[in-house]
Amino acid sequence: MIDDEATLTNILRVTLESHGHEVVTADDGSRGFASAQRQAPDVILLDLMMPVMDGFAVLDALRGDERTASVPVVVLSAIHTEHTEQHCYELGAKAYMRKPFASDHLVGVLEDVIAAA
Repeated sequence: MIDDEATLTNILRVTLESHGHEVVTADDGSRGFASAQRQAPDVILLDLMMPVMDGFAVLDALRGDERTASVPVVVLSAIHTEHTEQHCYELGAKAYMRKPFASDHLVGVLEDVIAAA
């Protein structure tokens, strides 16, 4: 999970771990991208508005690196525009969820994305 909101990250960590998922977190895009390169995750949860490297740049970098190009990405964002959502899909996101969202809905989307990979 790449998100700079510590409270949300902690809540989602507990939720996802309670559903059997191992969670690795990064609080900015640059660290998250580096972590993904090292660990080859099953899926990445990605915020858009972050310091150092925003989510768009991370998504573009993930798709441009052979180690991470096929890792599915679920974007989690407070940005509620169709243009932003469409741009994420154009950059290769598998799902786009607008914040706030229900954690059980996120778990369902996450598991669907993993199953489809």
